[in-house]
Amino acid sequence: MTQPLELESDAASPELLTYLSVIPDPRIERNKKHDLAEMLFVASCAVISGAEGWSDIVECAESKLDNGIPVDDTFARVLSRISPKALNDCFLCWTHALNVHSDGLIIAIDGKTVRRSHNRRENRSPLHLVRAWATEAGIALGQVATDVKSNEITAIPELLRQLELKGAVVTLDAMGCQRAVTEQIKTQKGDYVLALKGNQSALNEAVRDYFATARAQDFQGVDFTYHESLNTGHGRIEQRRCWACADLSTLPAPQRWAGLSSIIMVESVRHIDDKIRTAQRFFISSLKPEADKIVPAIRAHWEIENGCHWVLDVTFREDDSRIRRGHGAHNFSTLCQMALSVLKHEPTKISIRKKRIRAGHNDRCREQVLASANI
Repeated sequence: MTQPLELESDAASPELLTYLSVIPDPRIERNKKHDLAEMLFVASCAVISGAEGWSDIVECAESKLDNGIPVDDTFARVLSRISPKALNDCFLCWTHALNVHSDGLIIAIDGKTVRRSHNRRENRSPLHLVRAWATEAGIALGQVATDVKSNEITAIPELLRQLELKGAVVTLDAMGCQRAVTEQIKTQKGDYVLALKGNQSALNEAVRDYFATARAQDFQGVDFTYHESLNTGHGRIEQRRCWACADLSTLPAPQRWAGLSSIIMVESVRHIDDKIRTAQRFFISSLKPEADKIVPAIRAHWEIENGCHWVLDVTFREDDSRIRRGHGAHNFSTLCQMALSVLKHEPTKISIRKKRIRAGHNDRCREQVLASANI
C-alpha cells in the first residue's frame, strides 16, 4: 500500500499531479510503498528549488514535508526505471499550458552531451540528447537520446514527430541538413533554415560558388535581398551582412529538397581591438528570400546554446551530474528542462539562479513559479 507524502497545497499541484499520474509505474504492485505521481511531483518541485541529484531531492522534501519521504536510493531506483518517453510526453503536455502556439515560433534543434553520465563499468558512453527549444519563449519542447553525436541524424526526425510545427521555423546546424528532415518539416507544415557544411559537400560548394561569383560581379543581374546590422560592446564591433537569393539554378537537384526557396550567405566582420576577423556561413531555407526575416531565425538558433544548454550547465550543473543508473540521467535532465521552462516563464526580472534560491527558501515563490504555467 502506498504511503502518502502529505503534499503541500501548491496552486498548481492538483493539475500537475493529474499529468504525472498517467506515467506508467515500472514497479511490481506489491513493492510499492510510495505513490509514483507524488514522488515525481516532489522531485519536480525540488529541482525547481535547486536540487541537483537524488539526495538533494530528499533534503529539499524533508525541509517541507513532515513524513512519508522516500530515501534517496528509492528516488534513484524508481526514476531510473521510468520510461524517458513517458516522462518527456508528460511534461510536454504540461508545458503546452504555457500557451506557446507554433505559428511564428522559431524552434532551434541541437544536440548536447551530458559529459559525466558515462558508465565505464557497463561500457556505456555519455548520454547525448537532441533537444528542441522555443527560442523566444524560452521553453523546452522535447528531447530524444542518442548513443553518440553521429546518431543525431536519426534522432532529429523522431524529435520532430513530437512537435507541432505548423507555421513554425525550425533551425538546425549542418548535422540536420538532410533531405528527409526537410521533407518531414514541410509535411508538418513548418519551414526551415538549415546550415550548410561539408556533410552536404556538393550543395555547400554550389551555394558558396554562387555567392562568390555574384559578389565578384557586384550582384549585377542577381535578384537578391540584403540586410545589415551592427553590434558594439565590450571593445568589439561586429558587422553582420546577409544576402538571400531565390535563384536555385546552379544547385545540384534542388527539387530533392522539399520546399527549398532560398539560399543565404551571412558574413560577420568582427573588429576586436586592432584585429579584424571575417567569417562566412551558408544556409538553405524554405522561407522566401527576405533577408530581414531570415536573419532573426539564424541568430535565434544560438539561443538554444545560450538560453538552454549553457544555463543547464552553469545553473543546473548538468555536466557535473554523476547520475548513471538506468534512465536516471535522461529523466533527471527532463526534470531540469521542465524546471528551466517554468522558471523562464515566471515573470520576475531576476536570474534563473536567484529564482531557484527563492523557490527553495520560500513556499510562496515556488507556488508562483508553478502557477506561472497558467494551469
